[in-house]
Amino acid sequence: MKKIFAIGDIHGCLDQLQELTLSLDIDRQNDTLLFIGDYIDRGTAGREVVDYVIKLRREFNDIVFLLGNHEDMLLRYLEGIDEEMYLHNGGTATLSDYRILRFDPPNVRKGKIPEEHLHFFQSLLPYYETKNYIFVHAGLKPGLLPGEQPVHNLLWMRQEFIYSDYDFGKLVIFGHTPLRDPLIMPNKIGIDTGVVYGGKLTCVELPAIKIYQV
Repeated sequence: MKKIFAIGDIHGCLDQLQELTLSLDIDRQNDTLLFIGDYIDRGTAGREVVDYVIKLRREFNDIVFLLGNHEDMLLRYLEGIDEEMYLHNGGTATLSDYRILRFDPPNVRKGKIPEEHLHFFQSLLPYYETKNYIFVHAGLKPGLLPGEQPVHNLLWMRQEFIYSDYDFGKLVIFGHTPLRDPLIMPNKIGIDTGVVYGGKLTCVELPAIKIYQV
């Protein structure tokens, strides 16, 4: 049976990501490796994390990268939009990685991002759906299908989704909200366990719901 391995928010924690991916009992030819978003910001190695996951893309037949709110904020910052919001949400670590200065104009900012990295950020998916699962960075508003959700819901939603017992018809796998331990409920599984805050980096293997952590 084909398995799916979903990895939670990384936030520039390269060492833990490398150790975790090497620990997975994964078939690189047949299984799916999926990232829930937030590769960058707050941690010290966001650029290196992007290099690493791009390298993984060449090693796996089936790999999926979701958009996190931090990648979305970076893209908006590069366009000169909501700059203060990004800076107050850990973006300075990533800007330093790419040697982007706060007062660089947008065209200069984008020019400092390697083309392969910029294409990576621009190609991230807002959500991913299979027969049995919905994968999303933050959450879903109860009553709406994934394709009906405003992007803001997909990237930022917390309490309304987390505390809901709404049946979305499929098990929802999400990150974004850091928790001490993985949240496993009948309708959802939360896999952001706050690695950048001193917690662990988590992966869930489906359909077994086997947890890997570093």
